[in-house]
Amino acid sequence: MDDLRYPIGMQTFSNIIEEGYAYVDKTAYITPLLRHGKYIFLSRPRRFGK
Repeated sequence: MDDLRYPIGMQTFSNIIEEGYAYVDKTAYITPLLRHGKYIFLSRPRRFGK
């Protein structure tokens, strides 16, 4: 099994992808959350993607 590299301290999405760090795409969860969730809090790491 390959060791996963976690993007600790990285703030740009392009660097995370280009340098082979672990990334989990949770886009597919948005529609079910909006349809069935009453209260939703979505967060992201501070300054992510800036």
